[in-house]
Amino acid sequence: MKTTLDELQAFATVIDAGSITAAAEQLGQTVSAISRSLGRLEKKLDVTLLRHTTRRLELTEEGAVFLAQARKIMGAVEHAEEQMAQRRNRPAGRLRVNAASPFMLHVLVPLVAGFRAAYPDIELELNSSDQIIDLLEHRTDVAIRIGPLVDSSLHARPLGSCLLRVLASPAYLKAAGRPRTVEDVAKLSLLGFTQPDSLNAWPLRNPMGDRLDITPTLRASSGESLRQLALAGAGVVCLADFMTEGDRARGDLVQLLPSATVEVRQPIHAVYYRNTALVSRIACFLDYVAANFKPA
Repeated sequence: MKTTLDELQAFATVIDAGSITAAAEQLGQTVSAISRSLGRLEKKLDVTLLRHTTRRLELTEEGAVFLAQARKIMGAVEHAEEQMAQRRNRPAGRLRVNAASPFMLHVLVPLVAGFRAAYPDIELELNSSDQIIDLLEHRTDVAIRIGPLVDSSLHARPLGSCLLRVLASPAYLKAAGRPRTVEDVAKLSLLGFTQPDSLNAWPLRNPMGDRLDITPTLRASSGESLRQLALAGAGVVCLADFMTEGDRARGDLVQLLPSATVEVRQPIHAVYYRNTALVSRIACFLDYVAANFKPA
């Protein structure tokens, strides 16, 4: 009996997911089905691929060698399928995209209709996370990262950058008073992030330098939550332009101390795991976003 692609996928997914249970959930199969696939594979190869410990599964030496070859085989099959799709000039397949909720809501969601019309054979799966995720663990093809990149194992494509502004609602300013100096800002209700602390360094010139390190009165993990709080009159916030363009145009949020504001731009990148030529469905998605996302 020959090894099947389903058995290779089950084996590789168990390693990537860290457990048989997690692999079964990712593949939409039962735990017993995954266990049987692993058993058949080891029987066919007449080797032990995985060693069970009290805490986790570990690859044997033979398992590590076989996993490397299995990944090459699965990659070759995927590449062949992609080539066929390219020949038809119709990129196809599932594309899993992850982004922080503000970027997802304000940038990606408005582009979905146009993208689907242009590429009807691509099945989009959109997931939001306000924390940096592991792409392999979350089975993600593309993630949008805002801010400096730190993971050198990822390929990255710059999509642009976005200005930061300090903002408040007219209702809040009417009640609390409009600040005339940077020092006045510290006396107001400040809306900041729970983490990282670097997001609580506002681009306001002051005697200590070009950044004002604030101590938030109210914290949230999501920029969208902070935006909603600011619109509701809860205080002053510092957010990227892509989130607040409409709010500022309508006058729902107004910029504070523009003359004391330092031009700080947050870089925006798309990141992905690829060691070979970019898969067509990823490439066309990145091309579409880059062409239609026009940060100020």
